[in-house]
Amino acid sequence: MGPHIQLGNPPLDIAVKPSARARRLSLRVSRLDGRISVTVPPRTPDRTVYEFVSEREGWLRKHLADVAPTTSIAFGATLPFRGRNVTLRPADVRRPMIEEDALILPPEPDKLPVRLKAFLKTQARDTLALACDAYATKLGKPYGKLTLRDTRSRWGSCSSAGDLMFSWRLIMAPPEILNYVAAHEVAHLAEMNHSPAYWAVCGNLYPDYKYARRWLRTEGNALHSYIF
Repeated sequence: MGPHIQLGNPPLDIAVKPSARARRLSLRVSRLDGRISVTVPPRTPDRTVYEFVSEREGWLRKHLADVAPTTSIAFGATLPFRGRNVTLRPADVRRPMIEEDALILPPEPDKLPVRLKAFLKTQARDTLALACDAYATKLGKPYGKLTLRDTRSRWGSCSSAGDLMFSWRLIMAPPEILNYVAAHEVAHLAEMNHSPAYWAVCGNLYPDYKYARRWLRTEGNALHSYIF
């Protein structure tokens, strides 16, 4: 079997991914861009793979309908910044700047995605550092390093050494959501678990954590739809 299967009409493009570790066939639909892949154990007959995905065509199309559309970065497009939508505008400037409901950037379309991502990461680092400093001071426990990544499975983490990691895309969320994630990870400096004792610490640092958790579950995935 080739690296891809075309299924149905309109055709679904399914990437075939052989895996020596796989013990069974499994399908995956990316929540970010809707790409479909089927993981295949060694020596699986082509017919078995095709029948497997054919039987699940309805399931695949249903899940694709739930995938948020992706948004490419271009002048004139909008994206959220600190919880409010701003329009990307070109102007004769040296560095990005916020001006009312616009994010102004140098007028070079080919460099726009890289410049915008760098701006968002800088803003995220500065904002998260301030929040973490405040929560760590309140808790009375210092943290180690603070790093940023573009993680899809989690918004933040705290290592056993006390190092904190966050998704830089949190700068696109409302400030209270970013603050909650900062408080959530700082709380792990006291409790490296999610026990009732942990949630008591987290609630002391950020009382309205239930609202923020709901927001991330219902709205957070949209922050991953912007393709840089």
